[in-house]
Amino acid sequence: MTVAVRSFAKINLGLYIGARRPDGFHDLRTVYQTIALHDIIRISTARGSGFEILCADPRVPLDSSNTCHRIAERVLQKIKPRSRVFIEIEKRLPVQGGLGAASSNAVATMLGIEKALRKRLSGPERLRVASQVGSDLPLFVVGGTVLGVGHGEEVYPLPDLPSLPLVVVTPNVGVSTPRAFADWDALADQSAPEIHRQLTAPPSSDKLFEVGCALSAWLTGTPDAGAPAVKSGGRVGSLLSDLVRAGIENDFERVVFSQIPELRDIKRALLRAGSKYASLSGSGSALYGLFESEKAAVKAAQALRKHGLKAKATRTLTRRECSKWAFVAGR
Repeated sequence: MTVAVRSFAKINLGLYIGARRPDGFHDLRTVYQTIALHDIIRISTARGSGFEILCADPRVPLDSSNTCHRIAERVLQKIKPRSRVFIEIEKRLPVQGGLGAASSNAVATMLGIEKALRKRLSGPERLRVASQVGSDLPLFVVGGTVLGVGHGEEVYPLPDLPSLPLVVVTPNVGVSTPRAFADWDALADQSAPEIHRQLTAPPSSDKLFEVGCALSAWLTGTPDAGAPAVKSGGRVGSLLSDLVRAGIENDFERVVFSQIPELRDIKRALLRAGSKYASLSGSGSALYGLFESEKAAVKAAQALRKHGLKAKATRTLTRRECSKWAFVAGR
């Protein structure tokens, strides 16, 4: 039997980079949001022992540098199977795209192994194993709309946002996250003392965290006293207006756009195509634009493709949808 799992992508609704910690990581504040674009992970078993990673994409490593390899080692040590496990990765998402593909692949691998071997880890065990492998993994264990703190590994589920239509553009260039952090540190070191303080100050008054709290209150029916009432059916439009007014940004844009001006141009193209809010996802290179309707998103994706960009219309996923659609039926 082969178990097939959808490995959903994510975007970042804002990303704040705080001080570099003694362990070398940076404090972060971000709101993760899973979306419908995905890879496929297939898990199968045979006689024998151990496991093997398979992937037709030459950019994907098959050794211990692959997050699927690292998580499979940990999961199999816990459940101690009596068969050999094969993990096949069908790539649809970009490599080094800022959509969390490698991290999502790893969590999908964990879920697929559990199902294929009919053994289940507890929720806390899943989160513990995921955080041991990488900072972005825990968000995919939770799914939906998630607040990320620490260096991204500490996650708190927020009330799910309404379904948001969006367009994702994946350029033909990858961005190394370690390089992006290094460029951020270099920018801080070269800045004037006051700017340096702003770039590295503790995030105690972090704007993104405050916006996350405000969105949570709004989604649970307790909007800010000064906010206008939201008309029925107008939640998407109101949310997008709130994001724009709050000035939520991705700090990586300050270094990545200067290194790769093409990405800044793509953000501008998304806005010209009608996006109400556009941003780099993670450290890039993927960018996304949020739209008020599915029709507007589809039209924008078509227009961007005519200009030679790899653009796909999709939508955000709730926590329940991530769980419901994780496994591909009939596989």
